[in-house]
Amino acid sequence: MGAQLRVYKRRIRSVTATKKITKAMEMIAASRVVKAQRKVAASAPYATELTRAVTAVGTGSNTKHPLTTEAETATRSAVLLLTSDRGLAGAFNSNAIKAAEQLTARLEAEGKEVDTYIVGRRGLAHYNFRERKVVESWSGFTDEPTYADAKKVAAPLIEAIETETAEGGVDELHIVYTEFVSMMTQTAVDSRLLPLRLDEVAQESAGKGEILPLYDFEPSAEDVLDALLPRYVESRIYNALLQSAASKHAATRRAMKSATDNAGDLITSLSRLANAARQAEITQEISEIVGGSAALADATAGSDR
Repeated sequence: MGAQLRVYKRRIRSVTATKKITKAMEMIAASRVVKAQRKVAASAPYATELTRAVTAVGTGSNTKHPLTTEAETATRSAVLLLTSDRGLAGAFNSNAIKAAEQLTARLEAEGKEVDTYIVGRRGLAHYNFRERKVVESWSGFTDEPTYADAKKVAAPLIEAIETETAEGGVDELHIVYTEFVSMMTQTAVDSRLLPLRLDEVAQESAGKGEILPLYDFEPSAEDVLDALLPRYVESRIYNALLQSAASKHAATRRAMKSATDNAGDLITSLSRLANAARQAEITQEISEIVGGSAALADATAGSDR
């Protein structure tokens, strides 16, 4: 019985140590998600206004450009998947990877080749384990991405969209990331960055009662679109990186809170078992003492007779 009590106490100490770690990780994630939320809110207006400017240029000119013109027969697409470098975030990475795989299957069903680009070690490990081709990958900045990181990711994608398909380029650019909705809700979404769907943006602006501004193009609409292309892709990727980082921290906070609560419940359960074992040990000792005393009294009475 004493050995069992020692086992319970050892497990309680182990779970208590784990609980301290998960509680600390929960507090760190909670502080980081607030900073990430602020960055998302700060980057959204720039990305929105840049998209509106591109839409205005595209709808106000007849220029054919990779930003606004869809290929007659698209044969190759690029998919950028955003995951995290580290785990301990519940289903955060698996949901994003699942959304990317569904998008890839849909594009392949349409007869298109898919080039996959990945941000984050978790996504890269998933694809490497299954021996799937990855054109290029990046890691080391998913927790706190900067605009320089977005430019680094966007550079090969812009080059691919500007290259002819016959020479290894792509006709479409898609991105899969986790959208930060709230502290409790993060949703894996896929979005087509290029070519830009002008009708959808115009309808969205009309639904909000917005009116697209009128622009004069100098020197030409094509030159303006050439200048806006890298800015548009970089800003959208940067916003997606920030959304993914905020979602990851929120998912980590939620997962660590759940782990801390479960550790507390397990400690309570083990404490009850330890108390029961200790009570049983005390009861057994008392029974042995009483039994020994009774046997001694019987032996003394027999000797007196």
